[in-house]
Amino acid sequence: MEDFEKKICADVIVEVVNLTRATWKEAGELKKILDEDILLKYRRIVIDIGKCEFMDSTFVGALVVAQKKIVKMGGEIKLVEPVSNMHELLEKAGILKLFDSYTTQREAIESFSYNLEHNNPHPLRI
Repeated sequence: MEDFEKKICADVIVEVVNLTRATWKEAGELKKILDEDILLKYRRIVIDIGKCEFMDSTFVGALVVAQKKIVKMGGEIKLVEPVSNMHELLEKAGILKLFDSYTTQREAIESFSYNLEHNNPHPLRI
């Protein structure tokens, strides 16, 4: 399994982090992936960190920098939150105040207020 997996769901891109430990080693790759998404004009991004049991400050920093970039462009990054103790740590550090977070990919995607009834030609598939 790859460390990062990309899914496209209508006008939302989902980046799945398939790591239990996300550190500075992977932060550069995440930054590159998110920069490419932004360059390709994606403005609605979901990052699924549900498998992460540990994230160091460099990895978290890559998330925060990407959020600031995309907000300036009128977009947003939403998180699928970790189910482990990382959720509590992110909350205490104030990181979850910067991101809307959800328990599932579907909830995060649907929260973007795009609506299949508005002639969206792409079906919602996860």
